[in-house]
Amino acid sequence: MRPVTPVTPATPGVAPATIVEAPGHSPLRDLEGRGSIGYSSATTNNLRVLSVFEGFFTGGARILHSDVLIGLREGGQPHEVLSIYGEMYREGTLQKMENDACYQSLTRASIPVTPLRHSAPEIPEGYTGGSAPEELAAAARLTANADVILSLKEQPLGLLNQPGLPFRPIVVCLHRSDPENQGSALQDLKDAVANGRLAAAICCAEATKAAYHAAGIPSDLLHVIPNGVNLERFRSDPVRRAGIRESLSIPADAKVVVFAARYAPMKNVPLFLQAAESFLRREPRGHIVMCGAGMDLSNPGLRQDIEAAFKGETWPVDRMSSLGVRRDMEHLYAAGDVVALTSSSGEAAPLCLIEGMMCGAVPVATDIGDSRLIVNGLGIITPPDPEAIASAWIEAANRRDELAQALADSRERFSRTRMIAAYAELLDRVHREAGRSSLPEPEPDSLVDAAVHFDRAGVLELVPSSSLYEEGAGRARSLGRTHPYRD
Repeated sequence: MRPVTPVTPATPGVAPATIVEAPGHSPLRDLEGRGSIGYSSATTNNLRVLSVFEGFFTGGARILHSDVLIGLREGGQPHEVLSIYGEMYREGTLQKMENDACYQSLTRASIPVTPLRHSAPEIPEGYTGGSAPEELAAAARLTANADVILSLKEQPLGLLNQPGLPFRPIVVCLHRSDPENQGSALQDLKDAVANGRLAAAICCAEATKAAYHAAGIPSDLLHVIPNGVNLERFRSDPVRRAGIRESLSIPADAKVVVFAARYAPMKNVPLFLQAAESFLRREPRGHIVMCGAGMDLSNPGLRQDIEAAFKGETWPVDRMSSLGVRRDMEHLYAAGDVVALTSSSGEAAPLCLIEGMMCGAVPVATDIGDSRLIVNGLGIITPPDPEAIASAWIEAANRRDELAQALADSRERFSRTRMIAAYAELLDRVHREAGRSSLPEPEPDSLVDAAVHFDRAGVLELVPSSSLYEEGAGRARSLGRTHPYRD
């Protein structure tokens, strides 16, 4: 199969990708959240896409991916979602699919979501094998009905690599910069390259592309599409700013630092809290707002971190808000003077920085992933030192008005419209170049009545019971031993 033509911007960093304009559409007239986003074409609208999630839990990658699917659906493209697990245990909490904001947004947008299993184990990530025949049959039915498969991160590839599933081109969406820390998922990604199922990998950051190429993924499969956000939702708004401050009892003249992160080691919450202690001690008008999964006082780990950072002192209590998961992030960011990131690993293009910046908060971040490229000229990059971070927060809060115009001028660079158009273009190219029309169409009845076999390694394989696929150019063998797209 020929490599897909890259849609990576020519200049490294976060820059607008090429927008496919509809007649009369200008990319400068951002249609965030207002219906058609200007990428619609006959190919796009006829393309059936299945997205596969490991599960639903709070995090930037799922928020971003769900927003992409909703945007593509608004353009008329049919989408479905397969979730390997119906509930996930993360950040010390059991997070059920039905309660998740992304799940609710997808279903409101008429995107069906099907869970494959009920619960995930607490430790392993991704597909752990051992599926019952009916689970593989359900996955096979959904796969057979799709033209292209989107895998949210590499964790679902353990399922999608199952040799009995129909061959469909897979586009994996990568949102981190530490592939070696993804357990068996990196090997699953390499297996998808080796067995020919992987057609492309979307990287949300230049750091992601570099890290996965260094880990062994061919560069011609890696395409950078920078993250974008809904500019109608995320904007500077004095009414929102005043309202949320009043609701949280934060004085109008307070210097507010917003920290939006789940309680996870990569976020380096202890470093953030050490910086918060210094900031509050040095800035009498300072206030800290923390939100995200596990970022509330019901989490014993967070309570211990706070006690350690503040050495058991209680004076900061009135100047810190620990809010947990929120669905009004545009209000919280608008209330802030600074949006903070103290992560030590894994980050690619942190969504919190982009969302906060678009709401007028000055970004202050550690030098991780593409943070330097995102923040350049708009905020401050710091070393992982609490005193240096606190000093940067004070400087950034004092320069908020000075940087307001630069932040406003950067908005088109972080447009959701630009991002979704780039996703649509890449999906079209993958579909065209995969030779989808040459693939055999599995009979739905044969998949329902699938027979289960074991190969010599004892791997569970699903084979349509009516017949084995015919071998030959453009054909898939029943056990997936040949590449289905090559002549």
